[in-house]
Amino acid sequence: MNVSELMTAPPVCVTPDVSLAEATRCMTEYAVGSVLVTEDGVLRGIVTDRDLALRGLGGGLQPTARVDTVMSAKAVTVEADDDLQAAYRAFRRSGVRRLPVLDAGRVVGVLTIDDLLLDVFRRLADLLGPVSWSVLQEPPGPPAQPRSRYGP
Repeated sequence: MNVSELMTAPPVCVTPDVSLAEATRCMTEYAVGSVLVTEDGVLRGIVTDRDLALRGLGGGLQPTARVDTVMSAKAVTVEADDDLQAAYRAFRRSGVRRLPVLDAGRVVGVLTIDDLLLDVFRRLADLLGPVSWSVLQEPPGPPAQPRSRYGP
């Protein structure tokens, strides 16, 4: 399976000159924990809700400060046609929770740890569905033994 099959697309993007307040509004409006900072479709960085809280307003910046002052410019990325194993390796090596997805250098999506977890849960449900159905059909516990009136 390729990254493009699980990624969220299109990604939520802002330009480097957007204010911290506007980036926060975008995250709220689209219910995401990060925005990609792009110029003409080219990735310049990523800003997470944590970046805004710790380096932005929590770091003493004004809501009008530019988003490029708190973004992580060296974002770890994956390619849209990469196998999911490449994404797993990138997550393990970097410790990040979100990976911008590129196609020929252009931003096309975002892959998150949550996307991978949901895929794992779906696969487990597919695998365990028939097994759990058969378990539900069986009566609980061992088969009942007939009781004697004269002892165990």
